[in-house]
Amino acid sequence: MCNFKTNTMNTKILSILFTAFLFISFSSVAQAKWEKLGARVVNYGLDRDVIHVGAQRGGFTKLKVAVSGGAINMHKMIVEYQNGTKESINLRFNFSKKSASRVIDIRGGKRLIRDITFVYDTKNLSRTKAKVHVLGRR
Repeated sequence: MCNFKTNTMNTKILSILFTAFLFISFSSVAQAKWEKLGARVVNYGLDRDVIHVGAQRGGFTKLKVAVSGGAINMHKMIVEYQNGTKESINLRFNFSKKSASRVIDIRGGKRLIRDITFVYDTKNLSRTKAKVHVLGRR
């Protein structure tokens, strides 16, 4: 009888540990981390900047834009993929000095990105030049 209780207890402990292991494994996969793809300090006035990403970075499914240091009015970003196709994404968003865009799904699933071009203006929104950061998720 003592062995039966011990075996039952061991089985319960193993099942709890196995469940915890599965939960930790799947939660880390579900919460993929954002990778910094590049950054540019922007000029005053109406301008555009290009961030080169390159195929060596691998494929991405989502993008996000973050701004630090100053304010900026982002009109759009143009994503150029390795196969030469381009996707124009309207942002039309006034970024404050510590803000980020919505999560942007890349059309076509996981894709290799060659370049990302930003079209923006500052309209004297800030005395400090803003820095635009591009983040990607696989």
